[in-house]
Amino acid sequence: MDLLLDTHVLIWFLNGDEKLSKKSKLAIEDPNNNKFVSFASIWEIAIKISVDKFKYSQGFKHFLGLIEENGFEIIQLSFEHALIVSSLEFIHRDPFDRILIAQSKCDDLVLITVDENIMKYNIRTLW
Repeated sequence: MDLLLDTHVLIWFLNGDEKLSKKSKLAIEDPNNNKFVSFASIWEIAIKISVDKFKYSQGFKHFLGLIEENGFEIIQLSFEHALIVSSLEFIHRDPFDRILIAQSKCDDLVLITVDENIMKYNIRTLW
């Protein structure tokens, strides 16, 4: 299965947070699944760190290293993703989440998220 982690899922997984559902944790840890992180999530985390909405004591560079250490593949943003974003219904207004939705649709990925607004879109989700 090809999985795309929502930003909060990435943070919870890397921090070992118990908010992450057992089903999601098992799917991420399953070596048979491909795990992807959107560059949009990395950008979102960088912004949250810069405005003190997210604190990571070992620094952003170390956080990025954890993404690599855990074998997550980074998905860059493409014109195709932008085209899909431009045609999405406005169920969800968060620009980063809209990018994840578009990437999930375009690249046929299962989006791991607890966000109920994302789940309203016609994409495969897991929680």
